[in-house]
Amino acid sequence: MADRQRADARRNYARILAVAEEEVAAHGAAASLEQIARTAGVGSATVRRHFPTRRALLQAVSLERIDALRVRAEELDGTGDSRDVLLEWLDHVVAYCVAARGLAPALMRDDTEEPHPVHENSCSAAVERAAEPLLRRAVRDGAVAEAVTAGDLIALIVGIVLATEHHADPTAAADRLFRLAVDGLSP
Repeated sequence: MADRQRADARRNYARILAVAEEEVAAHGAAASLEQIARTAGVGSATVRRHFPTRRALLQAVSLERIDALRVRAEELDGTGDSRDVLLEWLDHVVAYCVAARGLAPALMRDDTEEPHPVHENSCSAAVERAAEPLLRRAVRDGAVAEAVTAGDLIALIVGIVLATEHHADPTAAADRLFRLAVDGLSP
């Protein structure tokens, strides 16, 4: 009986996640949890059992993209001019956040919440870890100011993406603002 319950829970999780990916793609971070539950054929309590917070759901939806960003950072690490490499990777982060509705909100930090596994932002932490080697190298080379942190860079990108998501051309708007901000990263 316990194995059957676990199998049902795994199927529910997979079904909820698949529906959530579609809903977040269509409606962004504001996707309705109730609509996700209805479409997945489960109750809203089942959705909340698997994803206790909206952020947990957004993080689960974003994991594949986060991993692709991590892999790209690893590919770029140690190649080319350190500033160019860092900016190329950050361009990927901006592009992913603009294209993948819900990714920017999944990367938002909220330090007002109590430290608890439910509230930890694993997406933001993973992207910051991916950025660290690229950033350290650029700082070491004098291409980026020493005070700049990976968290600063991610917060900057999140802010830009959220500020431009309703523009007629959010990709161009986000890219323009990012280019303006890059000047401020210089030592």
